[in-house]
Amino acid sequence: MELFKCLGFKLKRRGSVPDARVSGDLDSIKLVARRLFTCDEVEKFTMNLSRSRLIAYGGFSTVYLAQFPDSTFAAVKIMDLSSERFRRVYKQELDILLQIQHENIVKFLGNCDNGNEGMLLFEYVPNGTLQEKLHGVHSKKLLSWKNRMAIAFQLAKAIEYLHDKCPLPIVHGDIKASNVLLDKKFNCKLCDFGSAKMGFSSTILPESATANRVMLGSPGYTDPYYLRTGIASKKNDIYSFGVIILELISGFEALSSDNGERLISKAGTILRDANKVEEMLDPNLNGNYDLEEAKAMVALAGFCLGDSPSLRPSASEILDTITSKISSMSFLFSHDKKI
Repeated sequence: MELFKCLGFKLKRRGSVPDARVSGDLDSIKLVARRLFTCDEVEKFTMNLSRSRLIAYGGFSTVYLAQFPDSTFAAVKIMDLSSERFRRVYKQELDILLQIQHENIVKFLGNCDNGNEGMLLFEYVPNGTLQEKLHGVHSKKLLSWKNRMAIAFQLAKAIEYLHDKCPLPIVHGDIKASNVLLDKKFNCKLCDFGSAKMGFSSTILPESATANRVMLGSPGYTDPYYLRTGIASKKNDIYSFGVIILELISGFEALSSDNGERLISKAGTILRDANKVEEMLDPNLNGNYDLEEAKAMVALAGFCLGDSPSLRPSASEILDTITSKISSMSFLFSHDKKI
């Protein structure tokens, strides 16, 4: 407290598809413009889902690199719709993507739905993820201190937009380093809205104390309060943002791949004592950092990681703190200039 005080799936051809409709009473909401693609187009853009175009895959989706006729690139996320649960997740993500448009959120281009697979097309962000840049064994390009502070600021901007500036408030639900894409200039692009919740101002209560629910978040980033109660809120995202701040400062993973230790546990010392912050700064920075800024950012992380969600800052308050405490980021604040 003293520190706080002082500072994949087979694609089947079905031809053209009907427009996907957004559920709910959204007549007053302006939807993001997007194109409806056919399955034939998606196959053509991805060279028939060639393995050479595979970017990533997980339990419920596969991502391929697509190339449009004008030679621009896109990322195609293909989701299995074989069960009611998968269809519900796809519909929920599509509904949310149709509401959001922000420079620090990956741009949604369009979709295709043939009944068995759902396909979401996004801008292609070429510089990998924050996870790869901070922790990847093959990463060659070191993120400078200035880059790291800019990423923190831009990620907070994206979260503020989702929480407070969308027609309906949105909780992302899975803020983590691997969901932060970076472009060629290391600008932040938040992605993956598969766990997001839309349309509430503060909290969603579980259906019952024993209700079966899909847990939000990822190991090392998930709010302990949410794990205990099942109550989803904006402050879950704030907690995850606090973990990312610690990653940017220390270079350690949120959850150690070696021994499973959580970064918040490892960082307990610096969260309690400002004089210890320098001991945990990423050695890969080779001393090229601002110690006072590091202390301010760790103090901010501590507030974000507080046990009581009600005492955690809002995204707007986080931005105010970064603006006032991180002088190396002044180029972002003057004349509304963005990197």
